[in-house]
Amino acid sequence: MLHDILDTINNSQDELLFLQKALVAIPALGPTNGGAGELAKVRHLADYLRQFPSVTCQEIQAPDSRVPCGFRPNLVARRPGQRPHTLWFIAHTDVVPAGDLTLWQSDPFVLRHDGDLIYGRGVEDNHQGLVSVLLVLRALEMARARTDLSLGILLAADEETGNAKGMEYIMSHHPQIFGPDDLVLIPDFGTRDGSGIEIAEKSVLWLKFTVQGRQCHASTPGEGINSLLGASALILALERLDSIFDMQDPLFDPPASTFASTKKEANVPNINTIPGQDVFYLDCRVLPGYSLDQIEEAIRAICDEVETLRGVSISFAPVIREQAAPGTPPDSPVVTRLKTALNRERKLAPRIIGIGGGTVASSFRRRGIPAACWSTILNTAHQPNEHSSIANAIADARVFAHLLFDSPEEGQ
Repeated sequence: MLHDILDTINNSQDELLFLQKALVAIPALGPTNGGAGELAKVRHLADYLRQFPSVTCQEIQAPDSRVPCGFRPNLVARRPGQRPHTLWFIAHTDVVPAGDLTLWQSDPFVLRHDGDLIYGRGVEDNHQGLVSVLLVLRALEMARARTDLSLGILLAADEETGNAKGMEYIMSHHPQIFGPDDLVLIPDFGTRDGSGIEIAEKSVLWLKFTVQGRQCHASTPGEGINSLLGASALILALERLDSIFDMQDPLFDPPASTFASTKKEANVPNINTIPGQDVFYLDCRVLPGYSLDQIEEAIRAICDEVETLRGVSISFAPVIREQAAPGTPPDSPVVTRLKTALNRERKLAPRIIGIGGGTVASSFRRRGIPAACWSTILNTAHQPNEHSSIANAIADARVFAHLLFDSPEEGQ
């Protein structure tokens, strides 16, 4: 039976392109990123899933007044197996904005196919993992196959902007969805060769800084306090965080905490005015060995120094603040089962790794549910000309099929 499933998956390129074309054309941007949410994409996927008689679907709506429909939709699909224990695949439906369109070689919301590669916003993050799972489901339905484990697919909203209306909402309001012996795999991280299994993530701290000076005419700069100079001094001073928090952990890549200044909001609209307020953001990915309280205390001390030197006042507040969850044990069933599948399907000897944070795995790990992240990707997420490999998506679907058919005992 497994051989037939794998053959169907091998011949599913047309279905993959059909799915990716439709998904790319629906720019599911959350309201934080200026969009109307994920409703159109989720309803499209629900319609697709209705063709499979063994599949049941449930939509979980997280209230959100910022989007036209008033909620953020999360979709749960189930297909029963011979045992009640479920292997869950968790993907997300939202994407990030396209960014500077001049950097794209084609329309980011129209799928472009070139040999083994497909281009468009979302084709990797997170359509590749989502589509690979759907190809497995389709193959199972075509063969009317009974799997060892039950299959669960959860398509979450709001992953790109904090999970509050997605995985965190589900875990808080519908925890009964997941059983104590269920396995959780998240195809939202990967390596180019497929050998890396992610079991741990760094803490995530996004900070908004407001630097307040005093606006004046640019011809008399001494009458004001230039907030841009104050913000610039602070951005450079914050680079000291790298040396203050210099712990290394080889599990992670990169092995140190990172502190990156990113977004800068506009200040004054004209050249001949000294700005009185500047706003910028800092993205911190912090090793689990540090608490975020420690990071914020050090940042406050740096802000105090810049205030004294530049005569500005500085405040900061978190946009996202997530202390790292405990890592998934390397010998947990989901990890050992995945190792076995990779060895059988690809003759790979997987390695255990940690990353900079940001997947929905933390929602499970905080609640004591082991979760692993894995896929085979080119790591083009959030970039212009985002692209993914058709061969990788099909190869990953084959691994997913093994996970459903191989018994837990064989995976130990």
